[in-house]
Amino acid sequence: MAEQPKPISPLKNLLAGGFGGVCLVFVGHPLDTVKVRLQTQPPSLPGQPPMYSGTFDCFRKTLFREGIRGLYRGMAAPIIGVTPMFAVCFFGFGLGKKLQQKHPEDVLSYPQLFAAGMLSGVFTTGIMTPGERIKCLLQIQASSGETKYTGTLDCAKKLYQEFGIRGIYKGTVLTLMRDVPASGMYFMTYEWLKNIFTPEGKRVSELSAPRILVAGGVAGIFNWAVAIPPDVLKSRFQTAPPGKYPNGFRDVLRELIRDEGVTSLYKGFNAVMIRAFPANAACFLGFEVAMKFLNWATPNL
Repeated sequence: MAEQPKPISPLKNLLAGGFGGVCLVFVGHPLDTVKVRLQTQPPSLPGQPPMYSGTFDCFRKTLFREGIRGLYRGMAAPIIGVTPMFAVCFFGFGLGKKLQQKHPEDVLSYPQLFAAGMLSGVFTTGIMTPGERIKCLLQIQASSGETKYTGTLDCAKKLYQEFGIRGIYKGTVLTLMRDVPASGMYFMTYEWLKNIFTPEGKRVSELSAPRILVAGGVAGIFNWAVAIPPDVLKSRFQTAPPGKYPNGFRDVLRELIRDEGVTSLYKGFNAVMIRAFPANAACFLGFEVAMKFLNWATPNL
């Protein structure tokens, strides 16, 4: 296994991780909007076509009816959350690796890297859940024809006024179920591919931009291959009317399986997979570029 990167300072982690997260959101949000609308569209009536027949139909209708702004609806919530979230994410991954090392020079196995990645998913849930809740509500609002929220802050304020802090954090358990295993797969795959792509005699830190893009993009695909079923449940639960699912994700799962079959757990699969590669490639490249710049500009930070 190739040499693993050295620990980085919390401030550099914050800045580089935040920049990588902004890159991810900007590149991937249009297809995230498509994914949420596909996951939350109501079942079609007998003899009636569905609201969206698939990924490209949803993309085309959104673009035609709402313009490019429609595809970026709800982006403010994840943008506001990405800097602390990715800082915490990369900090959690680094802490998870450090906790498993007996000595600083120890090289971790891939199962250990997976465990470290899972810890990062635990760390990010507190930041991720409110942003996901607000984002999903804003994304489905336009397609429903009802304008209840004028924007991110208005949505957060009204949720708090109506339901308190529990309303903002609705879907926390499902976010954990999605992010803990998916983050483990995400980081393990990225580290594995970086090691594979590192030429003999070179260090991982010297990896070229195209290879970082490929490693990050494939890691994103593996991440979402694990995350899609709980993500479908989370989107349904977070956008459901109050009291619809009193037993939480179990009620959502039962309803989906009963009404739409097991394949409904993979709604939005095409949109997710089309988005996963470029968005996560942009994230990791942004992170690595920002980190190299920070190491050059402020080596003692």
